[in-house]
Amino acid sequence: MPHYEGDLRAAPAVDGRAARFAIIASRWNPRITDALVAGARKSFADHGVAAEALDVVRVPGAWELPLAAARIAAAGTHVAVVALGCVVRGDTRHYEQVADGCAEGLMRVALDYGVPVCNGVLAVEDHADAQNRAGGSHGNKGEEAALVAIEMAQLLGQLPSARERTAAATRVGQP
Repeated sequence: MPHYEGDLRAAPAVDGRAARFAIIASRWNPRITDALVAGARKSFADHGVAAEALDVVRVPGAWELPLAAARIAAAGTHVAVVALGCVVRGDTRHYEQVADGCAEGLMRVALDYGVPVCNGVLAVEDHADAQNRAGGSHGNKGEEAALVAIEMAQLLGQLPSARERTAAATRVGQP
């Protein structure tokens, strides 16, 4: 059985052209989300993704991230999407509804379209937690999500598609 693993040193390409990536970021909690976007941009640049191969889309809040991700994934022009946002616990259930709904929506987009959708949406107790995860003591989750996007795009480029698996199975069964 072959061994497949993504490689951050091998920049993904599609048909010989540099692969396109998208960052979708919430405008809510801008001090945090702007730091996450800056971290993601830096990770992409540090790993050979040119600025021209990176699209940044801003949406009002975390709730809107899955819809924008679905539109991008459906277009088929990007090899991965990074979703960034920040949901801070408040005094009502709204926090759980937004954070859980966003995560479930992003996963659904990834599974429905076969495009990695990397969840860099912070769901935190307070603004101090958010700052710690947006360049503070816990690193920058935007950087980490970008690294996942690069690795998953590279990995999926190695894995045989359903069409290739069907064709291989047909060849095996032929005399």
